[in-house]
Amino acid sequence: MQRCFTLTIVRHWALRKKLLTISYQQSAAMSTLLINQPKYAWLKELGLSEDNDGVYNGNWGGKGEVITSYCPANNEPIARVRQATMAEYEETVQKSRDAWKVWADIPAPKRGEIVRQIGDALRKKIKVLGSLVSLEMGKIYVEGVGEVQEYVDVCDYAVGLSRMIGGPVLPSESKCFVDTGPGHALIEMWNPVGLVGIITAFNFPVAVYGWNNAIALICGNVCLWKGAPTTPLTSVAVTKIVAEVLEQNNLPGAICSMTCGGADIGTAMSKDERVDLVSFTGSTQVGKMVAMMVQERFGRNLLELGGNNAIIVFEDADLNLVVPSAVFASVGTAGQRCTTTRRLMLHGSIHDVVVERVAKAYKQVRIGDPWDPSTMYGPLHTKQAVDQYLAAIEQAKQQGGTVVCGGKVMERPGNYVEPTIITGLAHDAPIVHTETFVPILYVLKFQTEEEAFAWNNEVKQGLSSSIFTKDMGRVFRWLGPKGSDCGIVNVNIPTSGAEIGGAFGGEKHTGGGRESGSDSWKQYMRRSTCTINYSKDLPLAQGIKFE
Repeated sequence: MQRCFTLTIVRHWALRKKLLTISYQQSAAMSTLLINQPKYAWLKELGLSEDNDGVYNGNWGGKGEVITSYCPANNEPIARVRQATMAEYEETVQKSRDAWKVWADIPAPKRGEIVRQIGDALRKKIKVLGSLVSLEMGKIYVEGVGEVQEYVDVCDYAVGLSRMIGGPVLPSESKCFVDTGPGHALIEMWNPVGLVGIITAFNFPVAVYGWNNAIALICGNVCLWKGAPTTPLTSVAVTKIVAEVLEQNNLPGAICSMTCGGADIGTAMSKDERVDLVSFTGSTQVGKMVAMMVQERFGRNLLELGGNNAIIVFEDADLNLVVPSAVFASVGTAGQRCTTTRRLMLHGSIHDVVVERVAKAYKQVRIGDPWDPSTMYGPLHTKQAVDQYLAAIEQAKQQGGTVVCGGKVMERPGNYVEPTIITGLAHDAPIVHTETFVPILYVLKFQTEEEAFAWNNEVKQGLSSSIFTKDMGRVFRWLGPKGSDCGIVNVNIPTSGAEIGGAFGGEKHTGGGRESGSDSWKQYMRRSTCTINYSKDLPLAQGIKFE
């Protein structure tokens, strides 16, 4: 009896010790999260907590894998997100389809009013949301705020567009079956495609969703968003802001739904016939797989993929424009923009001078914590990107390149590397034709205009390009059919950045998609050609008569 009692006591204390240990470990893990530190208390202004739901479809949920978001500047954990299960994905798609039945019946200008309110809600939290982008993605604070501003700007653009989209009334002259003469009208009707699946990348975790979301909404679509697995807190924070606007207007939350997840969710969206358009932003490699899965079911896709962008500097260029443009476009966002300048082509007569001036400017770039207002250059997003940076430099050396500036990993917490300039490579060296998403600039020397234009176009991607010159004839040759084959063709400004009012996107392995302005709205709608007979006659074409 005594022995049984003693064993009971021992087991009790063992169990209690185990529970205390687990409790201590959980408390310790919680205390190490940045969100619980006073310095980062502002995260709670965005509705974030230690553990966050990663599914929204009118209700919040998340029963899948728990992932931790890390800060690239110090690799410390920020907070956790519970991702979607496949069952939750199925539920969300169904709720989105149901929400579309409500949203599609709302007149376009009134849909525009909702988008206007989303823009205003983003304005109110632009600084705190920009701070989150900086903390979680790693870009400097001003870029984080600027990215949220892009969403705001495209909301403003979409509001005006909501009163302008429409099709023409065309002259009626169809003679295939019916002779549509007097008493007939020929018009074009544009209707929403339905459910737009939006898959975004880590480097612009707010803006790219915004470009798609605002335009898709005013066109009458509903949206299902899968953000990057490494920036889930930004996805949750943005969705909370949008959801509040929908709820205040008594609209279904599933109009703008979200499922955090990895490749499983992305694959499901790509294969799902209920997702009428898949807008994918990311690498060319993954984009190709998405495109094939969507095409397998004859679905629609909108692809914004890689870029191997070049600035071409001719002998008559204003170097006071060239140097800051090349530096900003190559080191901005630590080389992690799809429009980052990766190739700097210099005319032989100015090559050495420009390299010297750009290298000098590189050394003046202020590197530090991304949320410090004086910082110009922050960390890479992940440790894997650091490995890619080192591998690319080694390959460049093996292929004949010389490191003029940078080339090392920085000895400090976080994923910091030195912005790097490499000269001496052939224009067609394998590494030059490889888009490495890191701050490495390959400098190439050319002699003729024909040579420079050909080098610009010989890479597989066709996103952004720019020349610096004062020769107006050369400018228009650059813009013409034998000039740049890219979707963005600039003159005397860098390759990076985008105008809200213009169509953003590229050709070839960049995917061919267009987002934001111009007539990009057409990608989110389906067109019908409609012939209407408002007469009492049915004259047949080709002289055919039925007696």
